[in-house]
Amino acid sequence: MYKVLTLPRDVDTRPLRQALWAHRIGHRFTEDEEGYTLWLADPEQHQQLLQLIERWQRGEPLMPQGAAQRSAPQSPAWLTPFRLAPVTASLLAACLAVFGLMALFGDLVIAWLAIVPLAVARGSLVVGDMSDVLFGQPWRLFTPALLHFGWMHLIFNMLWLWYFGRQIEALHGRGRMLLIVALSGVGANLAQYATGTVLFGGMSGVDFALLGYVWLMSRRAPQSGFFVPQMLVVFMLGWMVFTMTDMAAAVGFGNVANEAHLGGLVVGLALGWYYSGRARQS
Repeated sequence: MYKVLTLPRDVDTRPLRQALWAHRIGHRFTEDEEGYTLWLADPEQHQQLLQLIERWQRGEPLMPQGAAQRSAPQSPAWLTPFRLAPVTASLLAACLAVFGLMALFGDLVIAWLAIVPLAVARGSLVVGDMSDVLFGQPWRLFTPALLHFGWMHLIFNMLWLWYFGRQIEALHGRGRMLLIVALSGVGANLAQYATGTVLFGGMSGVDFALLGYVWLMSRRAPQSGFFVPQMLVVFMLGWMVFTMTDMAAAVGFGNVANEAHLGGLVVGLALGWYYSGRARQS
């Protein structure tokens, strides 16, 4: 990353940040005592970045022409995330909606979205098998990712989904984001199901896939504009390893879908290795 300039704390950088994402200029802002520092990922975009900053300082329109035409009718502020990262925002909204439905209808929602059909007969849990899914209910391969079993579980997963997801959509587009989410969601769920577990859920398998993808892109193809703090990588991988130990159960984190985390990470690393290799060749 290359330092470009430092701005005072009282400057509203939101229009500039949105324009940088819209123009696909890889960057990040850091904050310290002096103010906000803007860093550039690809030095070949330096001149384009300087021109954008000059327009921003003069108060001129910053968004690309096509984006400006599309956004002419002013839309509500709450729709902004759907414009910036439609796939990521839609996933986040879906998780929130499912969480609300679980509060209203309880186990009925879990039975409908679990990886295999579930029902209660004569006081016992009746569990379907994968043939019911493959030949009639294929959505179950992904939908456990939408289930969350507490506020902390939901908030933690949504933070990482938004952090990594909007970066991928801004730099590689919604199609790539959809591909990563679909493959990692199914891969993580199948990895957990292979252990014999049927009651599990959460977007964390996808989150670890996004982490793996962004990390490999930033390491193997730094010109791509991706960035993830090294300490965040260490924290998330350390957390995954910690939840696999007996110590996690001792402090109340015993019911963690560890295999889903690992399965999602493997998918993300595989996709990150493939696409970063293509970026290096080009």
